[in-house]
Amino acid sequence: MTNSIHDMGGMHGFGPIEAEADEPVFHAAWEARLYALQRATGASRLWTIDGTRASLETLPPVEYLRSSYYRRWFLGLERRLVTHGLVGEDELEAGRSLRPGRGLNRKLTVEDAKRARYPDYERPPPGPARFKPGDSVRTVNLNPTTHTRLPRYARGKLGTVEAVRGCHVFPDSAAIGAGDNPQWLYAVVFTARELWGEDADPTVKVSIEAFEPYLNTR
Repeated sequence: MTNSIHDMGGMHGFGPIEAEADEPVFHAAWEARLYALQRATGASRLWTIDGTRASLETLPPVEYLRSSYYRRWFLGLERRLVTHGLVGEDELEAGRSLRPGRGLNRKLTVEDAKRARYPDYERPPPGPARFKPGDSVRTVNLNPTTHTRLPRYARGKLGTVEAVRGCHVFPDSAAIGAGDNPQWLYAVVFTARELWGEDADPTVKVSIEAFEPYLNTR
């Protein structure tokens, strides 16, 4: 989550969430095709799931807000394909190939797709966990220009560690191609008033998943 429009937690003015009864997985055929493209190109392992998120987060704010869920996926995929040299901007403009394509290191077969599961992001820890359940912690106040999983509304806030979730790939590093950089992950709970002030509902608590670099002692 860079400091961009996609990080909407705690923001006002966007209206209520309108649930669609019996909502289909796809509303149009192109959305299903895009989903298939996502899976097929992701099999190349040229980018990580965090790199995928980052490509959406950095869309221009107006473009992000006026786009549907799958259109954001489409725009992010275009960005990744160009960044990793699979297509050129001129080819996107032309709507066709203008030169021989780049060979990939692997391909996704139908059988692969049937067996597909999300990768395992757990990694051996670089050392002991710094925090334990019950510890009071304060999140760092960061303003990144690249990807992070610490939402804006929870920065610089006082919370309590609920649980230790193990050691995992650090999204902030993986999103920019800087490797796994494994970090301990914690469930941290905050009161709504800590996050949004005295006008917030005193009965509400919010729990987030926070990596160790996001946390300091109280």
